[in-house]
Amino acid sequence: MDQDHRDTRPGTDAGPAAPARGVGLLTRIERELGTGTAAYLPGDGWIRLTLPLEDGGPAPVTVDVVADITRAPHGIAYLLPGGGLNFAADFFTPGGPADHNLAHELRRQGLLVVGVTPREDAAAAEDITAEWGLAAHRRDLARVVAALDSVLHLPYQYAGHSAGAALALDAASHDPSPRLRRVVVLDTTGPYTGDLAVRAAATRDVYAAQLAQGTHAADPGLAALVARAVTDPAGSSAVPWPPDPSLRFTHAGLAHFALIRTAALPGPANWIYAQGHSAGGYAFGATPAEDRFSLAHTPLATWHAATAALGSGLLPTALMRDLAAVWAGDGATYPIAWERIGAEVVWVNTELGRGDHPHGAELIRAGGNDRVSFTVVPGYGHGDAVWSTKAAADVWSLL
Repeated sequence: MDQDHRDTRPGTDAGPAAPARGVGLLTRIERELGTGTAAYLPGDGWIRLTLPLEDGGPAPVTVDVVADITRAPHGIAYLLPGGGLNFAADFFTPGGPADHNLAHELRRQGLLVVGVTPREDAAAAEDITAEWGLAAHRRDLARVVAALDSVLHLPYQYAGHSAGAALALDAASHDPSPRLRRVVVLDTTGPYTGDLAVRAAATRDVYAAQLAQGTHAADPGLAALVARAVTDPAGSSAVPWPPDPSLRFTHAGLAHFALIRTAALPGPANWIYAQGHSAGGYAFGATPAEDRFSLAHTPLATWHAATAALGSGLLPTALMRDLAAVWAGDGATYPIAWERIGAEVVWVNTELGRGDHPHGAELIRAGGNDRVSFTVVPGYGHGDAVWSTKAAADVWSLL
């Protein structure tokens, strides 16, 4: 646990007591959820509770709650991070005095922010099994929602990024509560159509074969890649340089290439990006040291802060198989009941990330829900939707 997390509940001497409105609410939530060791972090006008939900499993779901200490919330936003990410990395970055992140943006709108980090963030590779697919993630989320709904009785929304957005849609299709008001979808893909659906089915088969061979999780390696780019930018990586494969990318060059041109990288699922994780430019020079590159919206320091906040960084293979089945429209392997999503849906993709693929939104409309919008943000990459220095104006304003 972060050493800056201090118990600030009234009656402790570890820090100043916040007004009862914020602390009292979090204490009620802790009592309702609570089987883990709670940590409290006070901020400027807010307080954060972090609570791993120990349930006897090999790794806990972790719940983060960010509450305003000056006013009571009028609703709840459940924030669901992307694959391999956690709440802190995806939604509480960047931090610092400006509090420029999506969690604080929603808190300032009067919402209680509840981040639900999946078990794999706290797991070792040997803990993860073939059962850790999308349905298991949905059941874990449902338990948290049911517990809080029983005591708070507030309207709520699911807001997810990437894999978390697919989870938000799946959860909404199973949630008949009248208090579920909105589903916020940040850069994810419903079923593709045509040739891309065929390609998605092939990706599903790759992950199914990995499961059959006993490969239950993988580390995409982005955290280590970005860390080396920051600590040893000019050092030579192990990866061949495309203009001359006898040479090697520098660490900084490789990280920028991987972020900007993700779709060009090997791997079963990198093709789903129109271009990459981050908008920017990359030009090869005469040597790897002379390559020129820059990120357009999200500084490398922010990528480093986000990836440094990760736990295991592992992606369960079963989750990737189920996501690929959703991309393929394969209802036999994993169905999302699009016609059962009755809440308002606000779907925002990025041009260079998941791109202009609205078929999932169209299926929700076809099921009778006319409160569905689909928007593509030009010039943005996949991670820019949450980490861009201008995300509040360019992306979050659409939510």
